[in-house]
Amino acid sequence: MNNKFFMVIAFLSLPLVASADQLDSGDTAWMLVATAMVMLMTPAGLALFYGGMTRSKNVLNTMGMSLIAFAVGTLVWVIAGYSIAFGEGDFFGTGKVLLAGVTDKSLVGTVPEFLFVAFQGTFAAIAVAIASGSMIERVKFSTFSIFVALWILLVYAPIAHWAWGGGETLHFNEMDFAGGTVVHINAGVAGFVVAMILGRRKGYGTLAMKPFSPVLAVLGAVLLWFGWFGFNAGSQIAADGIAGNAFLITNVAASLGIIGWLIAEYIVYKTPTLIGAASGAVAGLVAITPASGSAGITGAIIIGFVGGIIGFIGVFKFKKMFKVDDSLDAFWIHGLVGIWGSIATAIFVAPYFTAADYSIPTQLLAQIKTIGLTIVYSGVVTAIVFFIASALTGGGRVDEETEQRGLDEVVHGESAMNL
Repeated sequence: MNNKFFMVIAFLSLPLVASADQLDSGDTAWMLVATAMVMLMTPAGLALFYGGMTRSKNVLNTMGMSLIAFAVGTLVWVIAGYSIAFGEGDFFGTGKVLLAGVTDKSLVGTVPEFLFVAFQGTFAAIAVAIASGSMIERVKFSTFSIFVALWILLVYAPIAHWAWGGGETLHFNEMDFAGGTVVHINAGVAGFVVAMILGRRKGYGTLAMKPFSPVLAVLGAVLLWFGWFGFNAGSQIAADGIAGNAFLITNVAASLGIIGWLIAEYIVYKTPTLIGAASGAVAGLVAITPASGSAGITGAIIIGFVGGIIGFIGVFKFKKMFKVDDSLDAFWIHGLVGIWGSIATAIFVAPYFTAADYSIPTQLLAQIKTIGLTIVYSGVVTAIVFFIASALTGGGRVDEETEQRGLDEVVHGESAMNL
């Protein structure tokens, strides 16, 4: 196999564009907007999506976990996370602690490196916020706050380095345009591991645990959908045809995720719910993320539709089989659907992105190796990180009385609704 194949794979898998000599104001303007859009996803979109699906006594605590994930995540990212992810090095990057060496003249592609730092920092924050959905209603807020810092530095940043930052030893030439592996599989696995360590919520499986507000959940999903345009199209780090392609197929896949989920839900339960529609949209978005820079319309339709169905099956079938209390289905919608999206990325490459010597079997093997590495590394190191955070806070789970009364009242002294 010649070098042309690997050049194409490198092009399709890295959001980090080679440095250019001149800043482009159009690219910079687009990336400013894209970064703001992705920022909106965590403290607004995900907070509302998760807050609407939790129980009324834990709404503020659940939303607060997204807020603290963004705040602490931003801090540790600029201190050392960016250096680990995008500094020089093989296994881990170095040399850019506190953004050392980054100036107003530094460029990544045709945009300021400061802007690239901000854009990538929003990815780190939403990844750990996604994982919070698996552990809500029983994890200590203090434990989670420490977990955020350690997880971004020790789990997220190294995996980002191997995928996007130049790490070679653990780089399998995967195609992950916008974070299917780095963000979604990684976060889904992390959440699942912590859920296993914490154990199930009191009454899980016997008590009805109804969502606080499907209205807020749908609104949150729509805000996530909006922000995802910046998430995927922004990963090109330029305002060009590839960004335009990513923008379009992101929208298509989200729409098909809704359709796939609702069809499956109607076949099984005869009731197409709005919570299901919102979850289907997120599943479609997760599925298309790694392929958003390489798939075409046909691929987006298939990837999004199947992603919605897989998300539904994961939540209503596999979750019952595993009996792990993944509170808001972070693993099943992000981890499991992310695995599908990563595999599908190798299969559904648009003709205008495909080299003459492109090999689906070869690329599939690369994707599977990367998925396996991510699951093992994220699972093991996440467990270590959570045990450290738990030790520093006198245990990671709230006491039984706090869990019974609700974390909003006991931990925050507030209520989501003061009637």
